[in-house]
Amino acid sequence: MGRAVVIGATGQIGRVAVGVLARDGWDVTAVSRGGGRDDGWPDAVRAEAADRADDAALAAVIGDGCDVLVDMVAHGPEHARQLTSLSDRIGSAVVVSSLAVYEDAEGRTFDTQAEPNGFPGYPVPLTEEQRTVRPGETSYSTRKAGLERALLAAADRLPATLLRAGAIHGPYCRTPRELYFVKRNLDGRSRRVLAYGGESRFHPASVHNIAELIRLAAARPGSRALNAVDPDAPTVAEIAAAIDAVMGVSTQSVLVDGPAPSPTVGDTPWSVPRHVVCDMSAAERELGYRPVARYAQTLPDTVAWIERRLDGRDWREAYPRMAEVYGDLFDYAAEDAWLAGRQA
Repeated sequence: MGRAVVIGATGQIGRVAVGVLARDGWDVTAVSRGGGRDDGWPDAVRAEAADRADDAALAAVIGDGCDVLVDMVAHGPEHARQLTSLSDRIGSAVVVSSLAVYEDAEGRTFDTQAEPNGFPGYPVPLTEEQRTVRPGETSYSTRKAGLERALLAAADRLPATLLRAGAIHGPYCRTPRELYFVKRNLDGRSRRVLAYGGESRFHPASVHNIAELIRLAAARPGSRALNAVDPDAPTVAEIAAAIDAVMGVSTQSVLVDGPAPSPTVGDTPWSVPRHVVCDMSAAERELGYRPVARYAQTLPDTVAWIERRLDGRDWREAYPRMAEVYGDLFDYAAEDAWLAGRQA
């Protein structure tokens, strides 16, 4: 297949993608800050230490050149410029982006969701034809949009496939949404409160399906942006039930019509007022993509990883980024008080 350089190789997606590419016949150089290896990688994979923010270090690991560069951590237009400056040594690129680049017909994005009626109302299903936010430096969304815009504009120098990932799940995730239900089950909570009637759907994306898209795009260079999600988009209630089944517990869901009754009661990381469900026909058409995993199939590994991380540790220590993003996910006192009031 040729030579592949993978940046962010020891991250959540990178661990799987490196193994998939190596087993597909690529000569893989796995690049990360620490230069570590994953136990599942074939022995032929070469691990190199480099900080992608260091232009000279990145150029050194690319060396005389590679047929494809896979980038898990590119974030803004400066990373696009970095890659295109090396286009004479890179055959093509596959770069992980995000659904956060989309905006709805009213100009609402994930950045506006905290505003009254600010959560975007995307078409269902959401296709790649949906308009994207204006590039800028103000947020994750605008920086990702800037990355995309710059890479697509440089198609004549560096063909790049951009994968707009949904709610990524799998082991090694720093912000696993499944934590909300796993910890409750470990703590023996018999009831959980779910806003929006438990019907919210926020399209998940397995690391295995993203890795399959990377494998296909590496072998079919082109300049394109594609959605990257699972074949199914379960509701939050279905996700909770699937986690219960993996953990062998039985719980009751208390369903609330409309938004969460308070900031720390019923607002799960999966709960959204409007569905975010994507269409994958473009990937099927352009890459011949077929999903390799379904959400429920991958849950045992995800749950086991979360349980190991939590073992004997405060959840904020195990997952500090979750506390930063979502606040207090486990305010049991507030939850019990609300449930008692509802029962009364």
